[in-house]
Amino acid sequence: MIANDSVLLVTKDDIYKYTSVSGNVDVDKISPFIKVAQDIEVQTVLGTALYQRLLTDVRASTLAGDYEVLLSQYVQPMLLHYAVADLMQFHGYEISNAGIVRNSPENTILPDKNEIDTIVSRQRKIAETYRVRLIDYLTYYPNLFVEYTANQNNGQYPSTDPSNYVSFNL
Repeated sequence: MIANDSVLLVTKDDIYKYTSVSGNVDVDKISPFIKVAQDIEVQTVLGTALYQRLLTDVRASTLAGDYEVLLSQYVQPMLLHYAVADLMQFHGYEISNAGIVRNSPENTILPDKNEIDTIVSRQRKIAETYRVRLIDYLTYYPNLFVEYTANQNNGQYPSTDPSNYVSFNL
């Protein structure tokens, strides 16, 4: 794994504050979805060089100026909604020694697949809206972020293609 493997670009407080995830959801259940969404979606849009720059600055607490604006106003809103879309789809399941199990606390009614698909789809649409804003910002101001147009040194070049996420049936 990379040196910035443990760096998350959003906090649990961001998830609780800006999404419908309640504050009693364990952060350990959310973190893997944040990591996957930033590794796939954020790195795809930013390219490896700019993505690594943000991770390094966040880890060192040196994020400032245009990079801070990029992260807080463009990257984080997109990241939050991609992470929550995946969390919603998988949160009720757990892999244990008994296999894959579905948790169902007492006195709760689990939504059916269509309800979950509708909610997940809406989260992804929100994320895609923020993705378009991020891409527009980067293409309008490429001179603010030299890493965006730089050689990616065997990394991933920025992409303006739609999201990599696809729906599937369980």
